[in-house]
Amino acid sequence: MSGEGEGVLQLDYRVRLGVHELEIFLETGSSAVAVFGPSGGGKSTLLRVMAGVERRAEGLVRVRGEAWMDTDVGIFLPPWERGVGWVPQEYLLFPHLRVRDNLSFAGASSQDVQAVSELLMIDHLLGRRPRSLSGGEQQRVALGRALLAQPRILLLDEPFSALDRPLRSQVASRLRDYLREKGLLLLLVSHDEADAVALAQEHWLLSEGRLERVE
Repeated sequence: MSGEGEGVLQLDYRVRLGVHELEIFLETGSSAVAVFGPSGGGKSTLLRVMAGVERRAEGLVRVRGEAWMDTDVGIFLPPWERGVGWVPQEYLLFPHLRVRDNLSFAGASSQDVQAVSELLMIDHLLGRRPRSLSGGEQQRVALGRALLAQPRILLLDEPFSALDRPLRSQVASRLRDYLREKGLLLLLVSHDEADAVALAQEHWLLSEGRLERVE
């Protein structure tokens, strides 16, 4: 992937989660990073901090040299200035819009919508509404919408949890090639190590509130 180099992603912050504290330190030159670990360990919170919707964090978030958060000097970029494509576990599709309109919501052209829908194997669903889709289909529509928003970094939270294993592998392979072609950064969180291996160049374990690099 393009964009390799020192300091592609720098995280150094703390955030209180009830009676526990999440202490995140990660510095990498990789453009595709996966964080895995048990459910309830803070993985989704890590993505919320990256997306700019978790305001309890204190410390530093820097992406390709740009400070998105630095509480020591009062820097906090709002979500709309970060250029993130965030796919949370809830999907958050617009129920009244057809799949085609969900995908093009951020202004994507019809050609780009068609290309991404083919990439994710949902082109046959473009005329349908979210309520008529399976969980795996909704998951891929949410992923497609994030890609079509032309993000600087893609944030994925358990992105293939609703897919069976053969389709999961196929979609992961296609997505990995797409991200490399476009030079997009990726931060993935999952409890499934297979997702991490399929998509990321670098792997970290989040356990007991702290990150540890996995070689």
